[in-house]
Amino acid sequence: MGSTRLPGKSMMDLAGAPLVGRILERVKRATALDGIVLAIPDNAQNAVLGELGRHMSVDVFKGSEHDCLDRYYQAAKAFGAELVGRLPADNAVPEPSEIDRIVRFHQSLGRPGFSSNLAQISVDGVATGYPDGIGAEVFDFELLAHAWQNNSDPRQREHVHLNFFDYGTQRSVDPAWCPVHSIACPAAFRRPDLVLDVNTPAQYDFMRTLYAELYPGNPNFHITDIIAWYDNVYLPRMKRAQPRQHRNLAT
Repeated sequence: MGSTRLPGKSMMDLAGAPLVGRILERVKRATALDGIVLAIPDNAQNAVLGELGRHMSVDVFKGSEHDCLDRYYQAAKAFGAELVGRLPADNAVPEPSEIDRIVRFHQSLGRPGFSSNLAQISVDGVATGYPDGIGAEVFDFELLAHAWQNNSDPRQREHVHLNFFDYGTQRSVDPAWCPVHSIACPAAFRRPDLVLDVNTPAQYDFMRTLYAELYPGNPNFHITDIIAWYDNVYLPRMKRAQPRQHRNLAT
């Protein structure tokens, strides 16, 4: 709730329900998860999120506001997680089937590491092609515990993924300790140009429009439905709304 770029965004309306409520609604359709924990800052400002989680029958954990590494570690420890799936609360349209795919893929590897289809990743020089914001990150609790105990850098304490992988540089922190893996995005929605985050007023306006036009007819809309709407409805509408360019004629 204390976002600096978009204060209160977690409770902003999307088709009649709060943003975090819509996220939980979609995540609850995933079948590879043994449990869902809404891990929130332990302060009065975020109490409304705790109430929302309880209303939606998901577990709630309250922890540090700025030390997110500690919040993740303490939540995972409290609920006995062997694998941790990270789903950021600014990704308003997580795709349940893609959460399941990355969880099951990670389980098949047979050794601790970090797997992600949350955003575009290049594995062995090959880009996976995922839109930004429909998947999840999966990592082993033993690696999380090691990072929690040994990493004191403020950025690593605030941004959990930086303890394992840096999306900016596309590099693993330590490939021997924590190998990084991903999976190829299905061709039907291989759209790395799409960013489906809510961090700014403009992104919220876009997501509010998306939900207003897709959710009433199909609450379980898929990423392919988003892409069809974006390409065939939203983009043409934006082009029509642009002011016409007039030539300046010299006289």
